[in-house]
Amino acid sequence: MNLQQLCAGLPPKRADVPFPTHLLGVFRRKSITFATGVTDERTVVYWFQSAGFTIDLRLPHGDRTRVAERQGWIGDTVWDDAAGLLSWNIASSYQPRNQWPEPARLHAIGNAVLEFAPSGAYVEDWRQQATIGPLLGLRLIDMVDEATGERISLDGGLVLAGDHVAFARARQPGIQARLLDVEDLDAAVSAGLTTSAEVESYEVSVALGGELVTFSTQDQRIGQAIVGPEFEITPDGDVTLPRIIDGRAWLLRFAVDCYDPACAFGNQSPLTPEARVWMDRESEHLLVNAETCR
Repeated sequence: MNLQQLCAGLPPKRADVPFPTHLLGVFRRKSITFATGVTDERTVVYWFQSAGFTIDLRLPHGDRTRVAERQGWIGDTVWDDAAGLLSWNIASSYQPRNQWPEPARLHAIGNAVLEFAPSGAYVEDWRQQATIGPLLGLRLIDMVDEATGERISLDGGLVLAGDHVAFARARQPGIQARLLDVEDLDAAVSAGLTTSAEVESYEVSVALGGELVTFSTQDQRIGQAIVGPEFEITPDGDVTLPRIIDGRAWLLRFAVDCYDPACAFGNQSPLTPEARVWMDRESEHLLVNAETCR
């Protein structure tokens, strides 16, 4: 079954989240402004948020980004209610070190989420891409070699938010282990600790407005279907998907993190009655040039 058929066959699983539901969905980073006064509006960055985990992709030069400069990860979402901070437990990422260690202080307004670094180093402006549609989160449990039965625990996952899809799969454990103490991927390749192909084997792909990959940490994935049509639902409610990796046939097994067939993603935020009156009264001035920015 394909992704749409999979959704039709799954029972809803409520997205009980400790953080504000405005954060569920898929966000494009519109800009990041640093304390030094400079702003980046060009780096390609997407954040997909399921109930329990996040998939993140960052490409400084879009599809021209060198292999060693790409960033992507999947991590468990952690909410500190007392402090109002969102953070992520990341077991492994495309880069060998955590390049974004600060938690996030988040403020939602309209279809934007503003992320403030507690240190004051930067603020990021994120824009929700989804409106109404399915929210499905699948977290990779492990994968099985279909020829030998070998089973490997591996980090990864899939998030479907409206018409947008993200897929992540970490490098195989043996490759990732060689990169644990590496500071620079170029240096690791030069030293013979790994190869460029092994570096690129960490996949984070996003398909925007369909199922063909728009951006990815893997060059060959651009324009391909982000997932195949071979999903199956197991008797215990897990989801499987066959995948060819390094020429071998593997069966990926996922647990359902959440599934809402008709999620209303956060595109508006509350305001006081007095503010509503003011906006209505001054709309000819305030809204003459206003439009939805994604």
